[in-house]
Amino acid sequence: MFEQFSRGYYLGRLYVEPQDHEPATLCRQQYEQIATQLYAEHTTPEQPLVMKLGTRHFRVHGDDGVPADTLAVPPAILEDDARIRNPPALREVFLAKADRAEQLLGMEQSLPDQTGI
Repeated sequence: MFEQFSRGYYLGRLYVEPQDHEPATLCRQQYEQIATQLYAEHTTPEQPLVMKLGTRHFRVHGDDGVPADTLAVPPAILEDDARIRNPPALREVFLAKADRAEQLLGMEQSLPDQTGI
């Protein structure tokens, strides 16, 4: 599903579709598989994956209601990426590697307004 891309990211292709709530979600089975394979030594069960679509980083959690190979995101994330006009759209999605995800989540916690990554 994801392959090496750079020192900080893996690259994958997922169908991106809107959902009415936060956080962004991925099929629970695929979420757990990714977390186990790629984040195993660096995460706890409650720590989210961190993905990037366009220029925006965001937390991703697992959800049983999301189809396989699909990333469901809040409308605000879709609005930031004007290239998604008719969802679901097959898109390249970046998955932050475990150490990069920790760094991004740490930066988020140090922000005074907790607006997210």
